[in-house]
Amino acid sequence: MRTVARQLGIGTMSLYRYVSDRRQLEELVVDLVLDSVDATLPRGSPARKLAVLADRFRVAVSQHQAVVPLLLTHRHRSPSLLRWGEAILGVLADAGYAGKRRVIAFGAVVAYVFGALQVEQFGPLSGSGTRALAELSQTGFPHLSETAAHALHVRQDDEFRRGFDIVLSGLGL
Repeated sequence: MRTVARQLGIGTMSLYRYVSDRRQLEELVVDLVLDSVDATLPRGSPARKLAVLADRFRVAVSQHQAVVPLLLTHRHRSPSLLRWGEAILGVLADAGYAGKRRVIAFGAVVAYVFGALQVEQFGPLSGSGTRALAELSQTGFPHLSETAAHALHVRQDDEFRRGFDIVLSGLGL
């Protein structure tokens, strides 16, 4: 709270006039970032609708990556995140998913999108971890080193979209 107040040029206690605590401040930040996510459904197949919704979410969050660690914690409090989730569930319902099957499908979509955003922020393919893996011994870790060498040339957009295609394929969409 002190850091935020300092950046705003106000006293820490003045910040408490607007928010009750750090949790509420984080909720507001998450909602502000996600407010730009268009949750209207595009035309097309269920797979295309889900891919567009996932990509819109990724683009908004990628512009404010510091919000990534807050997404899971505040997923049930952000009206913008709730609208996005409702859109995803609507597509799944229209595609015939119901009950536990819809729960698991929704969890798979959310886990992929949130997880991919965390990987982009904390362990991108272009990062030092991938380079270190590419330099591993071919004898002891042939698959890791070869795969990492290829990973160095994969763009983040491609990794996200192609990975999401695999999730959609697994869902039968």
